Amino acid sequence: MPNLEHSAYPAATLLQLESLVPCRESQVSMLLSIFGERQQFSFPSIFIYGHTSSGKTYVMQNLLSTLQLPHVFVNCVEYFTSRLLLEEILIQLQSCSSEPEQTSHVRCDTFNDFVRLFKQAVVSQELQDQTLYIVLDRAEQLREMEANILPAFLRLQELTDRNVTVVLLSEIVWELFRPNTGCFEPFTLYFPDYSIGHLQKILSQNHPPEYSADFYAAYINILLGVFYMVCRDLKELQHLAVLNFSKYCEPVVRGEANERDTRKLWKNIEPHLKKAMQTVYLREISSSQWERLQRDDGEPGQLKGLSAHTHVELPYYSKFLLIAAYLASYNPVRTDKRFFLKHHGKIRKTNFMKKHEK
Repeated sequence: MPNLEHSAYPAATLLQLESLVPCRESQVSMLLSIFGERQQFSFPSIFIYGHTSSGKTYVMQNLLSTLQLPHVFVNCVEYFTSRLLLEEILIQLQSCSSEPEQTSHVRCDTFNDFVRLFKQAVVSQELQDQTLYIVLDRAEQLREMEANILPAFLRLQELTDRNVTVVLLSEIVWELFRPNTGCFEPFTLYFPDYSIGHLQKILSQNHPPEYSADFYAAYINILLGVFYMVCRDLKELQHLAVLNFSKYCEPVVRGEANERDTRKLWKNIEPHLKKAMQTVYLREISSSQWERLQRDDGEPGQLKGLSAHTHVELPYYSKFLLIAAYLASYNPVRTDKRFFLKHHGKIRKTNFMKKHEK
Protein backbone atom coordinates (compact mmCIF):
# COMPACT_ATOMS: atom_id res chain seq x y z
CA MET A 1 0.00 0.00 0.00
CA PRO A 2 1.65 3.28 -1.10
CA ASN A 3 1.94 6.06 1.49
CA LEU A 4 1.40 8.84 -1.10
CA GLU A 5 -2.11 9.32 -2.47
CA HIS A 6 -3.53 12.11 -4.63
CA SER A 7 -6.43 12.04 -7.03
CA ALA A 8 -4.72 14.36 -9.54
CA TYR A 9 -1.73 12.09 -10.19
CA PRO A 10 -1.50 8.43 -11.30
CA ALA A 11 -0.76 5.85 -8.61
CA ALA A 12 2.26 4.52 -10.57
CA THR A 13 3.83 8.00 -10.63
CA LEU A 14 3.30 8.46 -6.89
CA LEU A 15 4.79 5.00 -6.23
CA GLN A 16 7.87 5.97 -8.28
CA LEU A 17 8.14 9.25 -6.35
CA GLU A 18 7.91 7.39 -3.03
CA SER A 19 10.81 5.14 -4.01
CA LEU A 20 12.95 8.18 -4.92
CA VAL A 21 12.43 10.04 -1.63
CA PRO A 22 12.63 7.46 1.19
CA CYS A 23 11.86 8.61 4.75
CA ARG A 24 10.31 11.88 3.51
CA GLU A 25 6.79 10.62 2.77
CA SER A 26 5.06 12.92 5.30
CA GLN A 27 6.74 16.05 3.90
CA VAL A 28 5.96 15.06 0.28
CA SER A 29 2.35 14.29 1.23
CA MET A 30 2.06 17.74 2.82
CA LEU A 31 3.49 19.41 -0.30
CA LEU A 32 1.10 17.49 -2.56
CA SER A 33 -1.87 18.66 -0.51
CA ILE A 34 -0.61 22.27 -0.73
CA PHE A 35 0.05 22.09 -4.47
CA GLY A 36 -3.36 20.64 -5.29
CA GLU A 37 -4.19 19.94 -8.92
CA ARG A 38 -2.26 21.44 -11.83
CA GLN A 39 -4.76 24.17 -12.68
CA GLN A 40 -5.56 25.18 -9.10
CA PHE A 41 -4.03 28.26 -7.49
CA SER A 42 -1.55 27.14 -4.86
CA PHE A 43 -0.18 29.05 -1.85
CA PRO A 44 1.70 32.19 -3.08
CA SER A 45 4.92 31.34 -1.21
CA ILE A 46 6.25 28.36 0.73
CA PHE A 47 9.27 28.47 3.06
CA ILE A 48 11.02 25.11 3.61
CA TYR A 49 13.81 24.98 6.20
CA GLY A 50 16.00 22.40 7.90
CA HIS A 51 19.63 21.54 8.58
CA THR A 52 22.06 20.72 5.80
CA SER A 53 21.55 17.30 4.14
CA SER A 54 17.97 16.96 5.35
CA GLY A 55 16.68 16.38 1.81
CA LYS A 56 15.07 19.77 1.02
CA THR A 57 16.61 20.31 -2.42
CA TYR A 58 16.55 16.62 -3.35
CA VAL A 59 12.86 16.22 -2.47
CA MET A 60 11.79 19.35 -4.37
CA GLN A 61 13.77 18.38 -7.49
CA ASN A 62 12.33 14.86 -7.56
CA LEU A 63 8.81 15.99 -6.72
CA LEU A 64 8.61 18.58 -9.51
CA SER A 65 10.40 16.49 -12.15
CA THR A 66 8.55 13.21 -11.43
CA LEU A 67 5.12 14.86 -11.52
CA GLN A 68 6.24 16.91 -14.56
CA LEU A 69 5.15 20.21 -13.04
CA PRO A 70 6.44 23.36 -14.79
CA HIS A 71 9.14 24.80 -12.59
CA VAL A 72 12.26 26.97 -12.40
CA PHE A 73 15.07 25.92 -10.06
CA VAL A 74 17.72 28.54 -9.16
CA ASN A 75 20.57 28.44 -6.67
CA CYS A 76 20.97 31.88 -5.07
CA VAL A 77 24.68 31.30 -4.37
CA GLU A 78 25.44 30.92 -8.09
CA TYR A 79 23.27 33.92 -9.06
CA PHE A 80 24.32 36.26 -6.29
CA THR A 81 22.92 39.59 -7.57
CA SER A 82 19.31 40.50 -8.19
CA ARG A 83 19.89 41.07 -11.93
CA LEU A 84 21.56 37.67 -12.42
CA LEU A 85 18.82 35.96 -10.40
CA LEU A 86 15.91 37.56 -12.27
CA GLU A 87 17.50 36.97 -15.68
CA GLU A 88 18.17 33.27 -14.88
CA ILE A 89 14.51 32.78 -13.90
CA LEU A 90 13.37 34.28 -17.22
CA ILE A 91 15.87 32.17 -19.21
CA GLN A 92 14.71 28.94 -17.55
CA LEU A 93 11.11 30.00 -18.01
CA GLN A 94 11.63 30.15 -21.77
CA SER A 95 12.60 26.46 -21.78
CA CYS A 96 9.47 25.30 -19.87
CA SER A 97 7.48 24.95 -23.08
CA SER A 98 6.65 21.54 -24.51
CA GLU A 99 8.25 22.64 -27.78
CA PRO A 100 11.93 23.43 -27.12
CA GLU A 101 12.93 26.75 -28.67
CA GLN A 102 16.12 28.74 -28.79
CA THR A 103 16.43 30.61 -25.51
CA SER A 104 17.48 34.23 -25.81
CA HIS A 105 19.10 36.42 -23.17
CA VAL A 106 16.79 39.11 -21.81
CA ARG A 107 18.18 42.01 -19.83
CA CYS A 108 16.30 42.63 -16.60
CA ASP A 109 17.58 45.39 -14.28
CA THR A 110 14.63 45.98 -11.95
CA PHE A 111 11.79 43.95 -10.45
CA ASN A 112 9.28 46.03 -12.44
CA ASP A 113 10.95 44.80 -15.64
CA PHE A 114 10.86 41.26 -14.27
CA VAL A 115 7.11 41.40 -13.61
CA ARG A 116 6.43 42.68 -17.14
CA LEU A 117 8.69 40.10 -18.83
CA PHE A 118 7.38 37.33 -16.56
CA LYS A 119 3.79 37.98 -17.67
CA GLN A 120 4.84 37.88 -21.33
CA ALA A 121 6.80 34.64 -20.84
CA VAL A 122 3.92 32.87 -19.08
CA VAL A 123 1.53 33.74 -21.91
CA SER A 124 4.00 32.82 -24.69
CA GLN A 125 4.82 29.45 -23.11
CA GLU A 126 1.10 28.69 -22.52
CA LEU A 127 1.61 28.19 -18.78
CA GLN A 128 -1.37 30.25 -17.59
CA ASP A 129 -3.54 27.12 -17.21
CA GLN A 130 -1.33 25.43 -14.60
CA THR A 131 0.73 26.41 -11.57
CA LEU A 132 4.32 27.48 -12.22
CA TYR A 133 6.79 26.85 -9.38
CA ILE A 134 9.85 29.04 -8.82
CA VAL A 135 12.24 27.31 -6.39
CA LEU A 136 15.00 29.46 -4.85
CA ASP A 137 17.62 27.26 -3.20
CA ARG A 138 19.95 28.75 -0.51
CA ALA A 139 17.38 31.52 -0.13
CA GLU A 140 19.25 33.12 2.78
CA GLN A 141 21.33 34.91 0.12
CA LEU A 142 18.28 37.03 -0.73
CA ARG A 143 18.89 39.00 2.48
CA GLU A 144 22.12 40.34 0.94
CA MET A 145 20.28 41.74 -2.11
CA GLU A 146 18.07 44.82 -2.45
CA ALA A 147 15.48 45.28 0.28
CA ASN A 148 12.53 44.86 -2.11
CA ILE A 149 13.57 41.48 -3.59
CA LEU A 150 12.38 39.17 -0.80
CA PRO A 151 8.99 40.88 -0.18
CA ALA A 152 8.38 41.03 -3.95
CA PHE A 153 9.04 37.29 -4.41
CA LEU A 154 6.66 36.51 -1.53
CA ARG A 155 3.90 38.49 -3.32
CA LEU A 156 4.79 37.50 -6.88
CA GLN A 157 1.40 35.82 -7.43
CA GLU A 158 -0.35 39.09 -6.54
CA LEU A 159 2.04 41.33 -8.52
CA THR A 160 1.85 39.30 -11.74
CA ASP A 161 -1.77 38.11 -11.40
CA ARG A 162 -0.57 34.69 -12.57
CA ASN A 163 -0.76 31.19 -11.11
CA VAL A 164 2.74 31.06 -9.64
CA THR A 165 4.15 29.71 -6.36
CA VAL A 166 7.57 30.74 -5.00
CA VAL A 167 9.33 28.08 -2.89
CA LEU A 168 12.23 29.22 -0.67
CA LEU A 169 14.72 26.59 0.58
CA SER A 170 16.98 27.55 3.48
CA GLU A 171 18.96 26.22 6.42
CA ILE A 172 17.86 29.03 8.76
CA VAL A 173 14.48 29.80 10.32
CA TRP A 174 11.96 32.28 8.90
CA GLU A 175 12.38 34.66 11.87
CA LEU A 176 15.86 35.54 10.56
CA PHE A 177 14.36 36.44 7.16
CA ARG A 178 11.44 38.63 8.17
CA PRO A 179 12.14 42.30 7.23
CA ASN A 180 11.64 45.00 9.86
CA THR A 181 9.01 46.69 7.68
CA GLY A 182 6.95 43.49 7.52
CA CYS A 183 6.01 41.34 4.54
CA PHE A 184 3.63 38.63 3.35
CA GLU A 185 4.07 35.56 5.58
CA PRO A 186 4.82 32.34 3.65
CA PHE A 187 3.61 28.87 4.55
CA THR A 188 6.48 27.29 6.53
CA LEU A 189 7.43 23.61 6.40
CA TYR A 190 10.17 22.02 8.51
CA PHE A 191 12.37 19.13 7.35
CA PRO A 192 13.72 17.37 10.47
CA ASP A 193 17.09 15.61 10.57
CA TYR A 194 17.22 11.99 9.53
CA SER A 195 17.13 9.53 12.44
CA ILE A 196 19.64 6.66 12.65
CA GLY A 197 16.98 4.32 11.27
CA HIS A 198 16.37 6.62 8.30
CA LEU A 199 20.10 6.89 7.61
CA GLN A 200 20.42 3.09 7.79
CA LYS A 201 17.62 2.68 5.24
CA ILE A 202 18.90 5.35 2.83
CA LEU A 203 22.57 4.31 2.92
CA SER A 204 21.70 0.61 2.54
CA GLN A 205 20.00 1.32 -0.80
CA ASN A 206 23.38 2.02 -2.45
CA HIS A 207 24.79 -1.49 -2.01
CA PRO A 208 27.14 -2.73 -4.79
CA PRO A 209 25.57 -5.40 -7.05
CA GLU A 210 28.38 -7.91 -6.42
CA TYR A 211 27.48 -8.12 -2.69
CA SER A 212 24.21 -9.02 -1.01
CA ALA A 213 21.96 -6.36 0.50
CA ASP A 214 22.25 -7.92 3.98
CA PHE A 215 26.06 -7.80 3.82
CA TYR A 216 26.07 -4.09 2.90
CA ALA A 217 23.38 -3.33 5.53
CA ALA A 218 25.60 -4.92 8.21
CA TYR A 219 28.48 -2.70 7.04
CA ILE A 220 26.29 0.43 7.23
CA ASN A 221 25.20 -0.58 10.73
CA ILE A 222 28.86 -0.75 11.84
CA LEU A 223 29.64 2.57 10.14
CA LEU A 224 26.74 4.37 11.84
CA GLY A 225 27.68 2.83 15.18
CA VAL A 226 31.05 4.59 14.92
CA PHE A 227 30.14 7.90 13.25
CA TYR A 228 26.53 8.68 14.19
CA MET A 229 27.43 10.49 17.44
CA VAL A 230 29.88 12.85 15.67
CA CYS A 231 28.38 13.12 12.17
CA ARG A 232 24.75 13.05 11.01
CA ASP A 233 25.33 14.67 7.63
CA LEU A 234 23.97 12.27 4.99
CA LYS A 235 26.42 13.42 2.30
CA GLU A 236 29.40 12.98 4.60
CA LEU A 237 28.23 9.53 5.67
CA GLN A 238 27.74 8.50 2.03
CA HIS A 239 31.31 9.63 1.31
CA LEU A 240 32.64 7.66 4.29
CA ALA A 241 30.65 4.56 3.30
CA VAL A 242 32.11 4.52 -0.21
CA LEU A 243 35.62 5.31 1.07
CA ASN A 244 35.88 2.48 3.61
CA PHE A 245 33.84 -0.32 2.02
CA SER A 246 36.79 -1.84 0.15
CA LYS A 247 38.66 -2.27 3.45
CA TYR A 248 35.62 -3.95 5.00
CA CYS A 249 35.52 -6.48 2.13
CA GLU A 250 39.21 -7.42 2.30
CA PRO A 251 38.79 -10.59 4.47
CA VAL A 252 36.00 -11.80 2.14
CA VAL A 253 38.09 -11.11 -0.99
CA ARG A 254 41.09 -12.95 0.50
CA GLY A 255 38.90 -15.89 1.52
CA GLU A 256 39.68 -15.48 5.23
CA ALA A 257 36.02 -14.91 6.16
CA ASN A 258 32.54 -15.18 4.69
CA GLU A 259 29.86 -12.47 4.52
CA ARG A 260 28.23 -13.65 7.77
CA ASP A 261 31.43 -13.56 9.83
CA THR A 262 30.64 -10.14 11.32
CA ARG A 263 33.13 -10.34 14.20
CA LYS A 264 36.17 -10.90 11.95
CA LEU A 265 35.01 -8.19 9.53
CA TRP A 266 34.57 -5.75 12.43
CA LYS A 267 38.08 -6.44 13.78
CA ASN A 268 39.53 -5.75 10.33
CA ILE A 269 37.69 -2.45 9.77
CA GLU A 270 37.76 -0.99 13.32
CA PRO A 271 41.28 0.61 13.25
CA HIS A 272 40.62 2.13 9.82
CA LEU A 273 37.32 3.67 10.93
CA LYS A 274 39.09 5.20 13.94
CA LYS A 275 41.64 6.79 11.57
CA ALA A 276 38.78 8.04 9.37
CA MET A 277 37.28 9.80 12.42
CA GLN A 278 40.17 12.28 12.23
CA THR A 279 39.11 13.53 8.79
CA VAL A 280 35.33 13.84 9.24
CA TYR A 281 34.12 17.13 7.63
CA LEU A 282 37.68 18.47 7.18
CA ARG A 283 38.52 16.91 3.79
CA GLU A 284 42.26 17.14 4.49
CA ILE A 285 42.69 13.87 2.59
CA SER A 286 41.30 13.18 -0.87
CA SER A 287 39.73 9.81 -1.69
CA SER A 288 42.79 8.63 -3.64
CA GLN A 289 45.17 9.70 -0.83
CA TRP A 290 43.05 7.89 1.77
CA GLU A 291 43.02 4.68 -0.30
CA ARG A 292 46.81 4.89 -0.64
CA LEU A 293 47.14 5.27 3.14
CA GLN A 294 44.92 2.25 3.72
CA ARG A 295 47.09 0.12 1.44
CA ASP A 296 50.27 1.27 3.20
CA ASP A 297 48.72 1.11 6.71
CA GLY A 298 50.02 4.62 7.39
CA GLU A 299 48.74 7.41 9.59
CA PRO A 300 46.95 10.49 8.17
CA GLY A 301 49.69 12.75 9.57
CA GLN A 302 52.37 10.93 7.57
CA LEU A 303 51.01 12.20 4.27
CA LYS A 304 52.95 15.13 2.88
CA GLY A 305 51.09 18.41 2.78
CA LEU A 306 48.61 17.66 5.55
CA SER A 307 48.33 19.80 8.65
CA ALA A 308 47.36 16.73 10.73
CA HIS A 309 45.31 19.06 12.95
CA THR A 310 48.37 20.98 14.20
CA HIS A 311 46.19 24.08 14.25
CA VAL A 312 42.47 24.69 14.63
CA GLU A 313 40.87 27.70 12.96
CA LEU A 314 38.35 29.25 15.36
CA PRO A 315 35.37 31.42 14.32
CA TYR A 316 36.23 35.11 13.84
CA TYR A 317 34.66 36.60 16.99
CA SER A 318 35.48 33.60 19.19
CA LYS A 319 39.16 34.05 18.34
CA PHE A 320 39.29 37.67 19.56
CA LEU A 321 37.13 36.87 22.59
CA LEU A 322 39.59 34.15 23.59
CA ILE A 323 42.58 36.49 23.11
CA ALA A 324 40.87 39.19 25.19
CA ALA A 325 40.11 36.72 27.98
CA TYR A 326 43.72 35.50 27.95
CA LEU A 327 45.10 39.04 28.22
CA ALA A 328 42.59 40.04 30.90
CA SER A 329 43.56 37.04 33.02
CA TYR A 330 46.98 38.64 33.63
CA ASN A 331 45.47 41.81 35.15
CA PRO A 332 44.95 41.94 38.94
CA VAL A 333 41.30 41.77 40.01
CA ARG A 334 41.47 45.26 41.58
CA THR A 335 42.28 46.83 38.16
CA ASP A 336 39.17 45.48 36.39
CA LYS A 337 37.13 48.53 37.30
CA ARG A 338 39.85 50.85 36.05
CA PHE A 339 40.42 49.09 32.70
CA PHE A 340 36.90 48.03 31.71
CA LEU A 341 34.62 50.83 32.94
CA LYS A 342 34.25 54.23 31.30
CA HIS A 343 33.46 56.08 34.54
CA HIS A 344 35.60 54.36 37.10
CA GLY A 345 35.89 57.34 39.46
CA LYS A 346 39.01 59.14 40.62
CA ILE A 347 42.33 57.32 40.69
CA ARG A 348 44.19 57.81 43.94
CA LYS A 349 47.82 58.58 43.28
CA THR A 350 50.21 56.37 45.14
CA ASN A 351 53.71 57.28 46.32
CA PHE A 352 55.12 55.24 43.41
CA MET A 353 53.21 57.35 40.85
CA LYS A 354 54.25 60.58 42.54
CA LYS A 355 57.92 59.58 42.31
CA HIS A 356 57.64 59.06 38.59
CA GLU A 357 55.99 62.46 38.17
CA LYS A 358 59.01 64.15 39.82
